[in-house]
Amino acid sequence: MSWKRPSTSLCAFLTLLNDRLGESIVFPLLPFLLASFTDNGRTLGLLAGSYAIAQFAVTPLIGSLSDRFGRRPVIGICVAGSVVGLSLFAITVSIDWQAIPWAAGTSIPLILLFAARLIDGVSGGTAATAGAVLADISTPENRAKAFGLIGVAFGLGFILGPAFGGLLSQTNVTLPVWAAAAFALINLLLVLLLLPETHPPEARLAMPRKRDLNPLIALRKVFTNPQVRRLCGAFFLFFLAFNGFTAVLVLYFKQAFDWGPGLAANAFLVVGVVATVVQGGLIGPLVKRFGEWRLTLAGLGFVIAGCLLVPMATAENATRVVFPAVAILALGTGLVTPCLRALVSRRLDDSGQGAALGSLQGLQSLGSFIGPPLAGLAYDVVGQRSPFWLGITLLAGVAALVAGGLPSRGQHASDPF
Repeated sequence: MSWKRPSTSLCAFLTLLNDRLGESIVFPLLPFLLASFTDNGRTLGLLAGSYAIAQFAVTPLIGSLSDRFGRRPVIGICVAGSVVGLSLFAITVSIDWQAIPWAAGTSIPLILLFAARLIDGVSGGTAATAGAVLADISTPENRAKAFGLIGVAFGLGFILGPAFGGLLSQTNVTLPVWAAAAFALINLLLVLLLLPETHPPEARLAMPRKRDLNPLIALRKVFTNPQVRRLCGAFFLFFLAFNGFTAVLVLYFKQAFDWGPGLAANAFLVVGVVATVVQGGLIGPLVKRFGEWRLTLAGLGFVIAGCLLVPMATAENATRVVFPAVAILALGTGLVTPCLRALVSRRLDDSGQGAALGSLQGLQSLGSFIGPPLAGLAYDVVGQRSPFWLGITLLAGVAALVAGGLPSRGQHASDPF
């Protein structure tokens, strides 16, 4: 099948955009949306991490279901789940629960919010299935162009989400969540009306064994591989640290600087713009010039520097310090993530690529689940700045793991050690 179906590529693109847009709209506003329910870091961290653990648990199953039953029904069900999850979240944060006698003072709103995030996370396998659609409709020579849409959609999602969230929150802090639910509904209608099946019956695969759908089994395999286990450990620790302190970042802005949702969303808009520029245009030339090893260590240095700057800001100079700090964080992350993936890939032969790189996504989700509750607990128990110091400590450990494998003299800095 050739690359000639605009409705198919449009539906895949909007599905990828919706996958990032819903999360990037809601995440920067979480502390403000939760203000009437709780103000502690532990609950915020668990709520932020619940999406990731749900996605981690079901992504292998969703991929296998799309291979067995086709792309269209799986994408339709997942996008419908996103509509349900975002709508439930929007309804919950819009209700005045104190005005309901039987619900006032209960944990019902928080239970509903966690349910909404879990539903949305379970439905988050749309990215992999939409990517499979692009692969289905592309010839080998067009595949790079098709997969380029994934990067464009993710970059746009990280930029448009905070931009729209910050703008709409000036009217009402719950309005951005309703907008995210509306976009998911439009995505669902387009999938149902325009998306053809791209995976023909003769290409369908049988469902794998239940054991093979366990995401922990795949992770165990990469950690028993001496070629990549140190780098995989570094990858996991990086996302644990990064997603930990970023989960409480907006809560810190709110409580330390008295920032509103507009300023908080704008900080994440800066992150989206810088990360998109780095990963979309600069990373290729930089790798050719410096190699993955040096860029990974430089990126870690940038993330540590940004993490140091944020808690040094005061209420008086917050905007002058925080916006450059988050730009530095985004620059570092934009270097570390693709370079660490590439380093893992370079140490494997072709037969191990798919499983190991798929496991990296699992490690990212697992780190994204563990990091936020850990940072939230530190925020409540140790102090507001403690998640940043914890993150710096973990990032130093990541740097040590990566530096331990630096190439010897005579090897190029991008060569495997």
